[in-house]
Amino acid sequence: PPAEARSLGVRRAGVQALRGVDLTVAPGETVALMGRNGAGKSTLLNALVGLVEPSAGTVRVSGAVPHRASPRDLVRRVGLVPQEPRDLLYADTVAAECAAADRDAGAEPGSCRTLVSELLPGIGDGVHPRDLSEGQRLTLALAVVLTARPPLLLLDEPTRGLDYAAKARLVAVLRGLAASGHAIVLATHDVELAAELAHRVVLLAEGEVIADGPTAEIVVSSPSFAPQVTKILAPQRWLTVTQVREALR
Repeated sequence: PPAEARSLGVRRAGVQALRGVDLTVAPGETVALMGRNGAGKSTLLNALVGLVEPSAGTVRVSGAVPHRASPRDLVRRVGLVPQEPRDLLYADTVAAECAAADRDAGAEPGSCRTLVSELLPGIGDGVHPRDLSEGQRLTLALAVVLTARPPLLLLDEPTRGLDYAAKARLVAVLRGLAASGHAIVLATHDVELAAELAHRVVLLAEGEVIADGPTAEIVVSSPSFAPQVTKILAPQRWLTVTQVREALR
């Protein structure tokens, strides 16, 4: 599978950040990691992308051990879009970012630029990434990561700073990626995003998985993580406005 963790434990700065985590993500599946700050969501993403080494258990991405894989091998298996997309963007222009992404991924020249044109039409080669909006920077970072075509895509709080239109575009892009077979794991506090996008929700608390199941089942049973539609229309099990609209037709 694109992602698999078994009894995963991680200690960071003397703190047990993850303990006994079991997680498997299938191709085409979108999983939302949810929980309060400090629950272990970002640590789990970092373990999957090889930025932290397990203190117990195992973690694999497409069969490889992330923290032992070479960067050139790992980039073809898993990609992480961090909370701050600018952390992934270091060149002075969009064109330079794309050229670097092509080199790092061993992709044909122009591969990243083609993705940017599809995801972010109208952005010129000479634009500096810092001059882009939050949503545009996120989309550029996503294109950089996708240049290597990794089967596993990780996103950490991807809707931070996005307006409604940018969020809607992101949802459409991620749905398309899942439909084409990419496994997606996103750490988020955005219950509306999870309701719109995720097949499953994995709920973390103090480094442990306390719930793992279909999105509707998990968010409906937890008032803290239920979207507004669910709160207003309970006991009906609707999660999104789209579901309500379809039901009323």
